Amino acid sequence: MSAQVGRAIAEPEVVKSGAAGSAVFPGSDSRKYNYFEPKGRKATHYEDMTVDVQPDPERYLLQDWIISFPDGTPTYSKDWTAAKSSNWHKFRAVDQEWERTHYQRQSTICGMVQNTIENGRKSGAPARFDPAWVKILQNHLGAYKHAEFGLGTSTMQAQRYGYTQMVNNAILTNSSYKLRFAQDITLYLSEIALDLPGFDVNAGKQHWLEDPIWQGVRKSIESVMGSNDYLEQYFATNVVFEPLVGELFRSGFLMQAASAQNDFITPAVVSAAEADYERNLANTVELFHILGTDPTHAANNVALFDKWLAKHAELALDAANRLQPIWSQPRVKVVSFSEALAQAKNRIRGIAAELGLTVPASLAS
Repeated sequence: MSAQVGRAIAEPEVVKSGAAGSAVFPGSDSRKYNYFEPKGRKATHYEDMTVDVQPDPERYLLQDWIISFPDGTPTYSKDWTAAKSSNWHKFRAVDQEWERTHYQRQSTICGMVQNTIENGRKSGAPARFDPAWVKILQNHLGAYKHAEFGLGTSTMQAQRYGYTQMVNNAILTNSSYKLRFAQDITLYLSEIALDLPGFDVNAGKQHWLEDPIWQGVRKSIESVMGSNDYLEQYFATNVVFEPLVGELFRSGFLMQAASAQNDFITPAVVSAAEADYERNLANTVELFHILGTDPTHAANNVALFDKWLAKHAELALDAANRLQPIWSQPRVKVVSFSEALAQAKNRIRGIAAELGLTVPASLAS
């Protein structure tokens, strides 16, 4: 009897199916959750909340993906982008934003924007706007909100296809910022319309759909939205469209010209979007730098990014040039279109240099 008991103890314990097939890894029995390699000396709260939240059969699971699409495509596939990576889990968002911090920041921005608008209206500021400037806000800021909404919709769709939670998170917060700013503009124009007789809150949509000035922007946005590669959508948004068109219109025109038109509200509203872009750009550069210096796939990725840059830069530059007439519409002119465009080109050249990409000839000077 004792020999039989001894043999029973020596036999390995059977792993039942209910265990979900989780693999044993260094630190799996630790309460410090050190199952991943942190970027710094210690894991940050952001890393604890995002790294490996989305399971990967190549890392910690013994079984394959639990759910697949009818055609056999797994829940998450590396084939959803032409870019390649030796380690998709290496990326960490520079802003280290996760769900809680994102909601906190968005709430703060919404409060700031609303307070600015309310205080401006209480002081009667909209009534002191230059009449020509009021038309610009009505027609062109009203049109631009559709570009922000388009990019927000595009990145919302793109984030679903990211292979890791860290990539998904960065693209998703990007989407949330764009959609919030589109809403900021809508609410802002609706609020000041209450103090401006004859202000047409629907004029922006008409200009977006019909005004030749905005058709290049529409084409550029629709090209981003129409891509089947989620990283191309992310790349085209932050590396190409934002510096050549988004910043050009926001910083290169609205924020420069507004004060000369007795408008101190619009720059405060728009400034939130500029801060958003700095965070989105930092995350984007980090991700594409990792891919562009990948020990195995660097050459393939850089060639791919150069192709994306050339494709979307052509569309975005055409969109930017079509916006030129807006710079001549204010009664008091502060900055020229050529100066604003030169700064936009310099901005995209700087971004391309960080990523080791070849700038198209049209942006070289």
